[in-house]
Amino acid sequence: MITILEPPTDGVKPCVKSADLSLFAGGPLKKLLFRTRHSEDNMAVRRQLVGIALALLAWLPLLGLSGWEGHVFGGNVAIPFLHDVEVHVRLLLALPLLIVAELVTEARLRPVPQQFIERELIPEKAMTRFKSAIESAMRLRDSAFAEVLIIAFVYGAGILIWRRYVVADTATWYATPFPDGHRLSLAGTWYAWVSLPIFQFILCRWYFRLFIWARFLWRVSRIRLKLVPTHPDGLAGLSFLSNTLRVLSIFALAHGTLLAGYLATHVVILGTSLIEFKAEIAAVVILVLCVTTAPLLVFAPQLSEARRNGLRDYGRLATRYVGEFDAKWVDSTAGDPGSLLGSADIQSLADMGNSYAIVRAMRVIPITGDAIYRLTAATLAPMIPLLLTMMPLEQILRKLASIIL
Repeated sequence: MITILEPPTDGVKPCVKSADLSLFAGGPLKKLLFRTRHSEDNMAVRRQLVGIALALLAWLPLLGLSGWEGHVFGGNVAIPFLHDVEVHVRLLLALPLLIVAELVTEARLRPVPQQFIERELIPEKAMTRFKSAIESAMRLRDSAFAEVLIIAFVYGAGILIWRRYVVADTATWYATPFPDGHRLSLAGTWYAWVSLPIFQFILCRWYFRLFIWARFLWRVSRIRLKLVPTHPDGLAGLSFLSNTLRVLSIFALAHGTLLAGYLATHVVILGTSLIEFKAEIAAVVILVLCVTTAPLLVFAPQLSEARRNGLRDYGRLATRYVGEFDAKWVDSTAGDPGSLLGSADIQSLADMGNSYAIVRAMRVIPITGDAIYRLTAATLAPMIPLLLTMMPLEQILRKLASIIL
C-alpha cells in the first residue's frame, strides 16, 4: 500500500503517510497461498509454515520412493539416496534458508523508500516520479506474467540443464545411465518434475525480486537527489542503503550451502580433491557479491558529483573565511591580542576545517568493506567442514593457534 500526498502549493513540505517497498510480501504466489487477511505476525508464521511444507513436499516423497526401489542405503547404485548430500542440502537447508531470507530481507528493505523521504533527499518537484518508481516496482512484483515465465523457464531450461549437465554418469538413486541416455527412477521422476522445480522457482523468484530492487534503485538514481556532502554518515545521507547489504547475508549463506552440498558429493563420495574446485568457489563468491552490491552502484555518479561540488564550495568558503580570519587576527596590529582568548572565531575556524574534512573523506560508493566481508564470509562458511577433507581437524586448530597466539 503506497500513500504519498502530493506537495501543496503553499510551499509546505510534502506530507508522506507511508511509502513502503514490499518485494516479497506480494505477488501471485502469495495471493494463491494466502487468500485471507492476517496481521503481519500471523502472515510471517504462515509463510514459515509454507516454507517447511514445501521443503517436506520436495524431500519426503524422495525418501519414500527411494525406499520402495531399494535405493535408500545402497542397492545396486553407486550413490544411494541418503549418501547424496547435495540433494539433502538443497532441499532441507538451502530451500528453507531462501524462504527465511525472504522474511528477513522484506523487513529491512520495506522502509527504504520512507528513508529517502524522511531524510528529505527527494525534491518536492520530483515526488511524483518517486511515487511512480514505487508503484512500478509493485506492479512488476504482482505480475502474473513474470511468474508464469519463471515457471516456464524452470520446466523448460531448468530441467533440461539438470538432465544434460548435472546428472551423474554413474548409477544413482534418481537415474541409471544407458547408451541412449539416462533413465529416471520413480524417485528421480519426482525429483525432476516436482522437487527440483520447487527449488528452482524459489531461487529464480529471488533473482527476479533482486532485479525489481535494482530497477527501483536505478529509477530513484535518475532523480536529482538533495545530497548533503557534509552529512556525518560519510555518504551524503545515503548510508541507510549500505546497511541493507547486511540482511542479504542469509541469501549469500543459501548460495554457500548449495555450493557446499555440491562439493560434498564430489569430495566425500566421489573422492575429488577440494582444491580442484577453487574456480567454482571463486565464481559463486563473485556472483553473490555482484547481484547484492551492484544495484547500489547506480548512486555513485551523484555521490561523486556531490563530493566534487562540496570540495569546490567548501574550499571557496574556507578560503574566504581564512582570509577574513587572518585579516582580523593575524595581519591586524590594532587589535588587542588578549581578546583572542574565548573568541568564537577560533571555534568557527575549527568547525570549518571539520566540515571540509568530512567532505574530503566522503565515500562515493555506498558499499562498505564490512558488508563485503560479511557477504563473503556467509558464502564461504558452509564449506568450512569440507576443509577436514584436506587436513585433520587437529592440524587446522594447530595452524589457527599459531596464527592467533
